[in-house]
Amino acid sequence: MLSASRVLVALAARSLADLDEEVTLSQYRALVVLASRGPQGVAAIADSLGITPPTASRLCERLVRKGLVRRRTDRNDRRQVRVALTDSGHNLVDVVTSRRRQEISTLLRRVPQEARQSMVAGLQRLAEAAGEVPEQDWSRGWDL
Repeated sequence: MLSASRVLVALAARSLADLDEEVTLSQYRALVVLASRGPQGVAAIADSLGITPPTASRLCERLVRKGLVRRRTDRNDRRQVRVALTDSGHNLVDVVTSRRRQEISTLLRRVPQEARQSMVAGLQRLAEAAGEVPEQDWSRGWDL
């Protein structure tokens, strides 16, 4: 499992290389959370990432400065601030996802055909156990 984890982390790092905007893996993970789950408060982002709310707040502030997310007052509770992806944030997630998909496809072609189905099923169960939202459920329709 650790070997597979190293492979996936390296793949993730390569997919972020050479972007117009420098984004860390942690920042990208926050963008993915917003892309998959829609606008949310900083505390919810912190919970999803397994970090403290102050750390998530600083991370979001960096993403705001980069123009990848925006903060808005919640429509239903003006005391709450919600964070959402900008068009640039959506585009970055799309580009990186496409890069990852391409690299994963290349990697999977090296796995014997008879092993692929059980491997994919196992990885899907792992993602579900981790609380990942299936990619096809992602939407650009989120709004603040």
